[in-house]
Amino acid sequence: MATLHRATNAGEGVNENGSASKINLACGIVVLLFAALIVTGLVGSGRNGQPQTNGDGGAVDSSTLQGKVVPAEGVELPVRWGSLGIEMVESGVLDPDKLEPLYSNRGGFTEEERAFLLGDENGTIRITSENSGFLLNMLWALGLGNENRILEEGPMQDERYGGAQGFASTGGWTLSTGSAMDHYSAHSFISLSPAEQEMVERVAGNIYRSCCGNSTYFPDCNHGMAMLGLLELMASQGVGEDQMYEVALRVNSYWFPDTYITLARYFEERSVPWEEVVPKDILGPAYSSASGYRAIRVEVEPAQSGGGGSCGV
Repeated sequence: MATLHRATNAGEGVNENGSASKINLACGIVVLLFAALIVTGLVGSGRNGQPQTNGDGGAVDSSTLQGKVVPAEGVELPVRWGSLGIEMVESGVLDPDKLEPLYSNRGGFTEEERAFLLGDENGTIRITSENSGFLLNMLWALGLGNENRILEEGPMQDERYGGAQGFASTGGWTLSTGSAMDHYSAHSFISLSPAEQEMVERVAGNIYRSCCGNSTYFPDCNHGMAMLGLLELMASQGVGEDQMYEVALRVNSYWFPDTYITLARYFEERSVPWEEVVPKDILGPAYSSASGYRAIRVEVEPAQSGGGGSCGV
């Protein structure tokens, strides 16, 4: 059975990195298990202490892999943000006065972040290692608040789980006016045609995350809900299915850098360059779910870039 991200205390919410803090005991246990599996040593060294090599005997360069997976200059996404920040603030799904203290230890919002929240002429989104947590929170609010059939009829509403309000993606969202469920699938930020909705559902069912065994179609944690918001945004702006997978892999890589740098090393050692992998395949359960990634970690030394986490950035 897939691990569920349940909120243990609806009053405990997110931290400045976009993490759902203290809301998921099961997720924490996974973190500890993962940590116990990590072999101490330099990143890029094999389990026997020797440099790892690719299938042709060449050394795998960890810094090169990191540059491929999470480029320092960031990646521009094929979607415009426009005035979505203002719309979410006006609806109450996002309260900037609750969000800003999360960033107080680095001087509050940057100019870019403030424009993202309160500007009405934002262009395309660029994700970087520095802003990935902020974007996670923005997209989390979007996925939570935008009216969508996945939230209303999908697994989040399965009566076995006692209602949608108890998950980390809902009970852990404390940055709105009122409760998260006051805004759950309640606003028309993005409208999708029937064909676009079907595409979002199809793609969501094929995108997993390494903090659990669930797909985006079951967005029970912050990353799942944020990815749902991104898929809706892409579909509404004419992004095709293949490109949606490409973008989702890029974004997941910034949210879980250690996971995808490790996967890149796994493929490079088998003479498959990261730029040649098929995003849809990598995002599936065999590689991007918690169980799939654990299986890969048996085969290759995990990356330790200092970023990422199980249910937070």
